[in-house]
Amino acid sequence: MGTQRKEKEIKGIFIIVTALFLIFLLIPILRLLWKSFESQTGGVGFGSYAEVLTSHGFMGAFGHSLIISSVSAVITTLLAFLLAYTINYTNIPKGYKGFIRKAAVVPMLLPTITYGFAIIYSFGKQGLITKIFGRQLFEIYGFNGLLLGYVIYTLPISFLLVSNTMEYIDKKFTIVSRIMGDKPLTTFMATVVRPLLGTLAASFVQCFFLCFTDYGIPASVGGEYDVVATVLYNEMLGSIPNFNTGSAVAMMMLIPSVVTIALLHYLEKYNIRYNKISNIEIRKNTLRDVIFGGVSGLVLLVVLSVFLVIFAVPLVENWPYQMNVTWEHVQAVFADRSLISVYENSLLVAVLTALLGSLLTYGAALTTARSKLPSKVKQVIENISLITNTIPGMVIGIAYMLIFSGTPLQNTLAIIVICNVIHFFSTPYLMIKNSLAKMNASWETTAMLMGDTWLKTIVRVVTPNAMGTILEVFSYYFVNAMVTVSAVIFIAGARTMVITTKIKELQYYTKFNEIFVLSLLILFTNLAAKLLFGYLATDRSKTREAKARKKARTMAAEM
Repeated sequence: MGTQRKEKEIKGIFIIVTALFLIFLLIPILRLLWKSFESQTGGVGFGSYAEVLTSHGFMGAFGHSLIISSVSAVITTLLAFLLAYTINYTNIPKGYKGFIRKAAVVPMLLPTITYGFAIIYSFGKQGLITKIFGRQLFEIYGFNGLLLGYVIYTLPISFLLVSNTMEYIDKKFTIVSRIMGDKPLTTFMATVVRPLLGTLAASFVQCFFLCFTDYGIPASVGGEYDVVATVLYNEMLGSIPNFNTGSAVAMMMLIPSVVTIALLHYLEKYNIRYNKISNIEIRKNTLRDVIFGGVSGLVLLVVLSVFLVIFAVPLVENWPYQMNVTWEHVQAVFADRSLISVYENSLLVAVLTALLGSLLTYGAALTTARSKLPSKVKQVIENISLITNTIPGMVIGIAYMLIFSGTPLQNTLAIIVICNVIHFFSTPYLMIKNSLAKMNASWETTAMLMGDTWLKTIVRVVTPNAMGTILEVFSYYFVNAMVTVSAVIFIAGARTMVITTKIKELQYYTKFNEIFVLSLLILFTNLAAKLLFGYLATDRSKTREAKARKKARTMAAEM
């Protein structure tokens, strides 16, 4: 009876999760596909694709996207490896390691559309860094600006990926290699690079995909170096919108998605897993520590210095001509009710996205990690996770714009929340699934024998133990909902604007003081959220450990 009830509840959750993705992912994408085959005259055919492929503008932009994304992904992965190696294989002070960990992920707390404006005001002719060096270091519009923006954008993701894997490399093999008389380069390649090959390749693929599909950075520093994202935006929301060719461009943006899925599957076999991780003392080498510590610090200095201007520009009267300090620009933003309402929209969307997203990913993870459902059923959720990880936000946004126009969901905060939940599903789902999979598998069975329902067990036993991860998931959804622009730019209306779409609008009026103040609002909000949820997660973890120790002492005393 209990098992049947459990299976019914799990099946119910599975049906709800799959139904949501059917309605809000599969059907919109199929509608987009159909639109790409429609012609302006109402017929059906490959006319839109032929128009796109024979257009010099698209093929040029596609080539540009391939080149800039590949170069950015290579540089980012190398820099991420450098930072991760500094943390895991050197003896630099712990405090400095902590700084590297935190500083490397700071760009994640700002929207990519802000990166471009920060680059303009840092490296432009009148930029902050240009003034420090006394000359402009490079041309910011086009390839150079995109490269810098993309590297800053993807470095946090690549760093987290590489560093996380590097922590689980068994370092005792470096000692074995040295004892066998291997040269330092041979030891390095065999015991550090070889176990990381799969992750490094996955980092390249992930970074390439993020660069290829990002709209925020090209929107501000792309210049005449057109990329696919700007072509797609102009087709759908330009001066003369063409939804048919725009849909064809959107579908062609899915080509990297298919390639990404195939590559990530293939790269799985290169991941090396150790049965046991040995904690060894890293060999002392002052020269190595100085070099890696210094270069890592330099990399982060360059990254963070780009954002210094965000703090400086709003606090001076008229950059760069009247440099007296003033709070007028900040006060003007807080006095502007329309801008504050946009911030309130962003905050509401972020909270609702985090709540609904945490609930959805938890339910999905329960079906795959804590149930006896057939593997084919579980694979449906796994495939959904893989697909959402590789569908560009712009494609989802355009699909929603086409299918929900004229419905009650059009121009509502609800559709933005749903879009965010679907778009960012993959990473939070994997976080919770991995957490649930590590827990005692017999909890539900034991509770059932004691007469508890499956739902009571989940609420009383499983959820409290997973709460640390759930808070991390909540934080992930919240932060990403605050900074996303690619998807929401197509579905936000005048009443439902969020900060990132408002920044895009302010760009047309060159209101950079307002842009930077709003960007700082996003940054401080995300910092506060990360600190709060991080504290809550750590606090719960400490409480649980204290209870476990108390229970162990009690049992020992009774024995």
